[in-house]
Amino acid sequence: MGDDEKHVLLNKKKDFSRCVSNAGDELQSFRSCLRWMCVDQSNPWRASLSWFLFFLLAIIAPALSHFWYGTGVECDEKFHRPYDGVSQLSLTSVATVSFLSLSKFVRKYGLRRFLYLDKLCDESENVRQGYTTQLHRSMKLLALFVLPCFGIEVAYKIWWYSSGASQIPFWGNVYVSDTLACILELSSWLYRTSIFFLVCVLFRLICYLQILRLQDFAQVFQEESDVVSILKEHLRIRRHLRVISHRYRAFILSALMIITASQFASLLNTTRSHADVSIYRAGELALCSMTMMAGLYILLRSATKITHKAQSITCLAAKWHICATLDSFDATNDSETPMTQIASSGQLFSFSDEEDVGDEECDINTTKILTPTFSHTICFQKRQALVTYLENNQAGITVFGFMLDRTYLHTIFGIEMSLVLWLLGKTIGIS
Repeated sequence: MGDDEKHVLLNKKKDFSRCVSNAGDELQSFRSCLRWMCVDQSNPWRASLSWFLFFLLAIIAPALSHFWYGTGVECDEKFHRPYDGVSQLSLTSVATVSFLSLSKFVRKYGLRRFLYLDKLCDESENVRQGYTTQLHRSMKLLALFVLPCFGIEVAYKIWWYSSGASQIPFWGNVYVSDTLACILELSSWLYRTSIFFLVCVLFRLICYLQILRLQDFAQVFQEESDVVSILKEHLRIRRHLRVISHRYRAFILSALMIITASQFASLLNTTRSHADVSIYRAGELALCSMTMMAGLYILLRSATKITHKAQSITCLAAKWHICATLDSFDATNDSETPMTQIASSGQLFSFSDEEDVGDEECDINTTKILTPTFSHTICFQKRQALVTYLENNQAGITVFGFMLDRTYLHTIFGIEMSLVLWLLGKTIGIS
């Protein structure tokens, strides 16, 4: 018994250990991206460099920029930035949460295990190919969000510094000082924004894998499988969704709270009676708000999409159950009519709503129901038990017990809209 217990403990330790991978695998582009963004902490040297650059670009540089340029008394009144504190604090906050979350994920699980690449061997060929394709597209998606925002930020900063010239505080030579300050600010902005978008894109990538699994799982209702195998597969998917929810719940909730507080602070500052809003003063605040809202959009859309598709499995199972029940009932009916003969052959239930729905309709819910012959061998009680289980065990992304579905998003929108209208009513008299 001692050897057996030792063997079990070694297996458990192996399961929870980080997955070893080589330098030339499918994660090569991700590792290169992490190294260029200086968030790779695979060894002590890189970890020290990562934390040093984080403190420099995410905390020290924004603080120096704010206290020297945002509130400096030597600066011309035209170039004061009264809204710089909100934008700097907001970006630094979301970057801090993103950096800490990403560091924890990579250090605790490793990149392969965190992205579920070690589990792809158990998936079908369609799931592996689809996830591999999406894996290579993730860096393009990251660049698609970061580069346009960075281009606007570069144009704004060059315009702001060039139009101010000697009116902006400087050290020594005005041109050298402004150039170095502009480069430092742009580097800080790019670093904070890239880290935030990287964590959001990784969350979208992981959710996309679960969507592929759900689409593959929906095909079991067309194949010869029993209720036990269907139940085991659904339990496996629910477990993966719970793990994802547990890992990302703190980040999603923190990002939602920070971005909401930032939007309210921005609205409160810009709607004051003596507020002077111009592109020189509030241009960066507007860009900061757009950037954070884009990241929040990635998070919430990914979560609600996978939750919606997971809940559509219940509808599909209910269709499968009723089609099999009616077909079995008609097959045993002695007084068959031409319509029941059509039903028993499965043609009555062969339908698809793809031409009548929009792009937002779930493709799982519009799957053609062709009642398979094997479903007749599954008794009514087993099918009913499976449908009852799916109805009472909805899968999806949760945040501390709250399901991130469309109802949840409508609730968030209603609460925030009410607060915004209340704030507008208190500041500029809108009721």
